[in-house]
Amino acid sequence: MRSLLLVAATLFAAAPTVPAAASASASSPYPELAALEGRIAAIGFRLTTANAAWCPALQPQFGWIWGDARLYSAAQRPAALAAYRASDADAPFLAAIAPGSPADLAGLKVGTPVLALNGVAVPSGDDKDPFARIAGAETLFAALPASVVARISGASGPAVSVKPVPGCATDFRVDARDRPEGAADGRLVVVSGGLVQFATNDDELAAAVAHELAHNILRHRVRLDAAGVDRGLGKQFGRSARLFRQTEIEADRLSPWLLAGAGYDPHAAIRFWTSFGKHEGQPLFQAGTHPRWRARVTSIEAEVRAIDAARAAGLALEPPLIASPPPLE
Repeated sequence: MRSLLLVAATLFAAAPTVPAAASASASSPYPELAALEGRIAAIGFRLTTANAAWCPALQPQFGWIWGDARLYSAAQRPAALAAYRASDADAPFLAAIAPGSPADLAGLKVGTPVLALNGVAVPSGDDKDPFARIAGAETLFAALPASVVARISGASGPAVSVKPVPGCATDFRVDARDRPEGAADGRLVVVSGGLVQFATNDDELAAAVAHELAHNILRHRVRLDAAGVDRGLGKQFGRSARLFRQTEIEADRLSPWLLAGAGYDPHAAIRFWTSFGKHEGQPLFQAGTHPRWRARVTSIEAEVRAIDAARAAGLALEPPLIASPPPLE
């Protein structure tokens, strides 16, 4: 298990790595990975669409997570595609579909290959980057107006029409690695299998996802870049560390409001980060980019009390920071 310092080092990673567990396990790990992707698809769809009114940037949400045969070696591919019931050995496909989402209501299934949108081929991407085709598909669909009906074509059969709903501008992926990591790069949220182990139920898993989604809603990558932070070794020290730490505190504060807005238990954020903090303990070298876990739980507790008070008074929820986040300077 990695320390919080090393978790922080990949906070704004552009993409996860190809799952490595397949070659190390005698039994296929892909059914478990597919099940986790299904949970993340449902949580991500719920968080982004239920909180759309609070998000300054929107995109059409279909309620899916993408997969691609290119993610797997020739030896891994048969077991992986079998877990997703994907029949095309070289195509992007739907790896997960949220129940009740537009993709689900349109009759799409896990494993469905998607080769074209409204007659435009999904970008083939760079063969050297296994995630390039997924990123191209995500970008293609995210650029649609939310009111447009998308006609999705596979290798055979008629095109399927799907009418998306507006949601916060973010796509989701799952990383199979055991290391507890979360990542948000402005348009994408990635959570690792290792991070999920701290969640005892979907409300707590949603707390981890909501924290990363909060980074995107609050435009942290853009704001940090505008502030000229050091993203190398220098990020752990001085001004850069302080600004990264500020964004972590902001994401911690916003996340329980996103949970509440989507009908999850906001107290789950307290439980999740307490479990994470107690397991990780106190590293010998505390990451300068993150507050100590007890401090982050304290700030989350304050927001949860505000949510509880607003509900008790019959008031509308008014999440902090979205309308006017403090400057990073």
